[in-house]
Amino acid sequence: MSEKPHNVAIGAFVAGALLIAVTMVIFALGTGFGEQREKVIMVFDGSVKGLSIGAPVALRGVQIGQVTNIELMLDADAIELIMLVEAELSEKNIRRLGTNPDDVTDELIARGLRAQLRTQSLLTGLLYIQLDFHPDNEAILADVESPHLQIPTVPTDLQVLASKLEEMDLAQLADDVQGTLKGLSAFITSDAFQAIPAGAQASLDSINTLSEQLRQQLASTGPKLDKVLDDAATTITGANAELPRLSDLVQKNLGLLNQAISGFEQTMQSVDSLVSPDSPTTYQLNKALQELTRASRAIQALATTLEQQPEALLKGKNEDTP
Repeated sequence: MSEKPHNVAIGAFVAGALLIAVTMVIFALGTGFGEQREKVIMVFDGSVKGLSIGAPVALRGVQIGQVTNIELMLDADAIELIMLVEAELSEKNIRRLGTNPDDVTDELIARGLRAQLRTQSLLTGLLYIQLDFHPDNEAILADVESPHLQIPTVPTDLQVLASKLEEMDLAQLADDVQGTLKGLSAFITSDAFQAIPAGAQASLDSINTLSEQLRQQLASTGPKLDKVLDDAATTITGANAELPRLSDLVQKNLGLLNQAISGFEQTMQSVDSLVSPDSPTTYQLNKALQELTRASRAIQALATTLEQQPEALLKGKNEDTP
């Protein structure tokens, strides 16, 4: 009878031990126990109101850590207050590529990795830390002693705007605005500006008169223009109808012209063959010219004889006469 309660106690102890072991495993998995973690610090010049321990630390919107401590530090030499924020970064949501096993945080900072305060919600006013690359911003590190890596910070957009406003000469700006308003008031109250409505009304009246004249002119010339367009359309239609016949007539005339040119070329070839030096026609013509020359000489000799001996026609030529 005494062994049964003893066995129950042993079983309860084992069950409790197993439950504690399972709870520790779940807690370790939930808190990322065993993952590679790195402590970093960030120094902010402005207020960190709204930033609390446990606030997210995100790299381009992906949470890679959380804030673990916030300290207010007083620089007694420079009489300045700075906010030291400590955070723990984890590689839980970062997938590494490549074979380089070294920590590349320093290289990322050299390439422009900076920390900036951002608003989680406008309603709650809670802040978080956004890590992103700002290569144009110089890496300025605060002179604080810490065993952890320091990530440079950049001011928030509101701080940048406030800095710009502080750099502006508001008094001079107010004077410039006041001077501009005075000049504008003087211009509005001037006679020239007061005369603008009357001039504008006169211009509108002239435009209305011109529009009415144009309307009347169009009304009177509209029918004539329609008639001209109708006549032009009729002429174009007639021309389109006559063009095929004119084209046929031109083609026929071109054919006749080609035939005439061919006949002229044949005639010129015949003339060339007639007047060539070795042609029969040229030979007969030269022979006839020679006969004509001899006949002309005989007639000239007869005329000379009749001049010297008129009676030669009756008695014949006197041989003694030279």
